[in-house]
Amino acid sequence: MPEARALIHDATPDPLRQMARLLEIMARLRDPVTGCPWDVEQTFASIAPYTIEEAHEVADAIERQAWDELPGELGDLLLQAVFHARMAEEAGLFDFAAVARSIADKMVARHPNVFGDMPRAASAAAQIDTWEELKARERAGRREGRVLDGVAAGLPALMRALKLQARAARAGFDWPDLDGVLAKVAEEARELAEADTADAREDELGDLLFAVVNLARRLDLDPEAALRRTNAKFIRRFNAVEDELQAMGKRPADSTLAEMDAIWNRIRAADRGA
Repeated sequence: MPEARALIHDATPDPLRQMARLLEIMARLRDPVTGCPWDVEQTFASIAPYTIEEAHEVADAIERQAWDELPGELGDLLLQAVFHARMAEEAGLFDFAAVARSIADKMVARHPNVFGDMPRAASAAAQIDTWEELKARERAGRREGRVLDGVAAGLPALMRALKLQARAARAGFDWPDLDGVLAKVAEEARELAEADTADAREDELGDLLFAVVNLARRLDLDPEAALRRTNAKFIRRFNAVEDELQAMGKRPADSTLAEMDAIWNRIRAADRGA
């Protein structure tokens, strides 16, 4: 079966041919008679969490500069688009060509400085301003009249908070200086400390996180990247604590908080002195 062998073994560097191969592989996997039972059973809703997970794994590979892993992670993410498009084609909604055409048309429309007669932007910041103007016109065309319309509800909460705040700030709803943002963070922290029910604590914690995201925006920092950095730092330091305990013939579960905290503080001091 030459056709089947071509799907399984094809090392051609031609991107169009490899894309066609991937689309055909997905069609075969979804075949209700000869396909994979797991793939056949999937729906948009069941696949959506994998789509989010794969996007985060791409970001993780980039964060770690794991360039040898990045092609595979990008391939996993591409598969998600192919999977959704295949299910949509089976349902008579749209196909992969519509997906590719949609983003191609959007890129052309949002880059009149490249594909139209608008002068080239003087800087990346100026280009962002142009994009925002174009996106505002698109929202108006979709009758999204409110400032916050169109900020996707399915975004991770941290990212959505950042986008909501940036949209509101462009409409003039923003603190005049950094002192106001810092004061708001402190205010929300006090209110969380004073909350006396689980529901109130959850509400105040959300307010505090929202204020911290706003602080990151005003500092021109990505809160997601900052938190990823802190997660990596925590893992590295806790692993070092575990290593020291192991050298003493102990495990974290066999140690007191005071012992672990003393080691942690030494490691943190060494980090800061490096």
